Amino acid sequence: MITPTKGLAPDRCLLAVGAQVLLQLDEPRTVSQAWARLKSWRADQTYTSPVSFEWFVLALDILFAMGAVELAQDVLVTRSTDAAPSER
Repeated sequence: MITPTKGLAPDRCLLAVGAQVLLQLDEPRTVSQAWARLKSWRADQTYTSPVSFEWFVLALDILFAMGAVELAQDVLVTRSTDAAPSER
């Protein structure tokens, strides 16, 4: 589920869908905007494997658990991964 398996296409695993979501977050977006952009982007890329809204939400959960995104004032934003936070 998180990574591709014999029964799960590589473009549908949660890590791949999460990466695709991150591509849509070039600026802060609502969850609905990110979902609409992901569906449009996948259609433009001719991905044939379906991704449901529930699968999209699971990918967001993975991204949040990894610290890659956060919800700030009702919009999704990416978190900087350039360097670890400095200790004071």
